[in-house]
Amino acid sequence: MTSKSGEDEKEITTPTNGTTHPTNGINGGAPHQDGRVQMKREVGLVRGVALIVGAMIGSGIFISPKGILVGTNSVGMSLVLWIFCAIISGLGSLCYAELGALFPTSGGTYIYTLYAFGNLMGFLVVWMTTIIIIPSSVALLAITFGTYVVDYVIPGDCAPPATAVQLFAILTVMLIVFINCMSVKVASGLPIFFSGAKVMALVIIIVAGTVNLCKGETRYLNPSEAFSGTSTDIGGYGTALYHGFWAYSGWQILNNLSEEIIKPQRNIPLAIIIAVPMVTVIYLLTNIAYFTVISPVELLASSAVAVTFSERCLGIMAWLIPLGVCLSTFGSLIGALLSAPRITFAAGREGHMIKVMSMVNVKRLTPLPAIVLQGSIGILLIVIGDFNSIIQFSGLISWLFDGAAFCSLLVLRHKYPDRPRPFKVNIVVPIIAILASVFMILVPLITQPTLEYLYALLVVAIGIGVYFVFVSGKRQLPFMNQFTLFNQKLFLLSPSTHLERNQHHS
Repeated sequence: MTSKSGEDEKEITTPTNGTTHPTNGINGGAPHQDGRVQMKREVGLVRGVALIVGAMIGSGIFISPKGILVGTNSVGMSLVLWIFCAIISGLGSLCYAELGALFPTSGGTYIYTLYAFGNLMGFLVVWMTTIIIIPSSVALLAITFGTYVVDYVIPGDCAPPATAVQLFAILTVMLIVFINCMSVKVASGLPIFFSGAKVMALVIIIVAGTVNLCKGETRYLNPSEAFSGTSTDIGGYGTALYHGFWAYSGWQILNNLSEEIIKPQRNIPLAIIIAVPMVTVIYLLTNIAYFTVISPVELLASSAVAVTFSERCLGIMAWLIPLGVCLSTFGSLIGALLSAPRITFAAGREGHMIKVMSMVNVKRLTPLPAIVLQGSIGILLIVIGDFNSIIQFSGLISWLFDGAAFCSLLVLRHKYPDRPRPFKVNIVVPIIAILASVFMILVPLITQPTLEYLYALLVVAIGIGVYFVFVSGKRQLPFMNQFTLFNQKLFLLSPSTHLERNQHHS
């Protein structure tokens, strides 16, 4: 958000001793010939699939069943909404597969809207992503982690103490910020383990549910009763869909760290196509398993539905499920704080964030300032918010900018008709995704307006003012040069570069 003039000569750069280094980014990490550094390409297909699975299977499947049931008021309709959310998420992920192969550079939605609609839209995406979307995701995952830890450590029928939940959540965010700052390789490798652990936890639930079905435990799934009492409140369905789409969110994760993916044009689409259907099947089977032993009334009363299920079905092995949930949310947090700060990092390189956000640690080759910023705002939301309010607060903005990304696919086809597209979707796919985005934006605003939506739109308005004063107006606060230099010395930061930049502007 600062002017670039007058600042470059004060930046600390990595000495090169006159040596010109290769800049293909495959081995990565070597200083650029102008003293800038590049991040390494260390994420292959297996890690990419694990990152998507780890990001999607986080807190949603353990928390969202309650939110969806509140809005639908019947088991049958809640399962229909799970399927609907899977279809729309799948279509959206296909759009991102094309966009990721078209522009294999860090930044995801920010990059796509920037090149499709220009600086203002690009800035608003990164502004809202930095201030609302990423920290909200971090806060929601951490709150889920804290809820399940406390619910297991302090058993009982009452809701877990809010202070204890917040404490566990904050400590977890601090630990994961540290891990992501230290090593991309470790942070991208850990989700492989956690993805396996969380899938195993859900497999246990699914197997137990299958056993119950074989025993005839189908009362709540019987078609004659499953749709009994289904809600007709359209506004309730809007809120329920926010919970459903939250559970499926995470398929965009690889698009945010494209510069660290090996063969991104191939591996981004392939990882998305493998991971999203896998998660969809797991979610549907898990929800069916829940309703084999838990009534709708009991599910609504439960603060941790997976714990309630394990207590009913697993006996002395019931501790396996809370452990699996904790591993699940912990792994998702690692992935969120690995991927999402790359958007802020990419925006810093384009002049849409303060310059220090575009820098990487010269020893660890991680965008340390962006990671610390996102973690800090996430901790603030943990302190001041609760799960439902954070979902409403962030859901509107998430759909607004997802819709913009889907529109950008059509615009970029027109602006860059000759650019290679290793993966291309049918034109119907982005159109359906755009219509779904419009529905998710308008229905809650019209039928159930809340202060959370007003706060979100207020932050958008503030972002527009910041853009015209500091970005378009090229003004900067008088102490920003000193602030940048101080952070470079404190965190051993250097400016970064990427290969595709010139290609994008050509």
